[in-house]
Amino acid sequence: MAPKVLFICSSNAGKSQMAAALMDQISKGTVTSYSAGTNPGSGINQEAVASLAETGADMSGGVPKPIDPAVVAEADRVVILGSEARPVLDPEVNVERWVTYEPSEDGVTGAERMNMIRDEIATRVTELFHELNED
Repeated sequence: MAPKVLFICSSNAGKSQMAAALMDQISKGTVTSYSAGTNPGSGINQEAVASLAETGADMSGGVPKPIDPAVVAEADRVVILGSEARPVLDPEVNVERWVTYEPSEDGVTGAERMNMIRDEIATRVTELFHELNED
């Protein structure tokens, strides 16, 4: 059975959507990925969509959504992206947090900022994919 991963961020408009789309691309269906937010926004971050499209992954059809307890219960791993999201989860849930570098703190903005975030998330997703497939 395919491992299941839930990626969570605050708005579910960028980072968690990117992570899920990258996992879908990397795993080619061998990992089931979901994304959600603790405070879902009203739409997908278009800079994130454009950045991800450069890799061949697609999150353009994503819709920000809240955390579904049923998905949390099914997930083999829950990954919280960033430091803003603070979901209340059962202590039995296998959770890890990825605090990503924020390039805007160093004056990097626009496409360059988004590509840096994308590349860091892609590296972590690739590592997680290999970890999930070691068993």
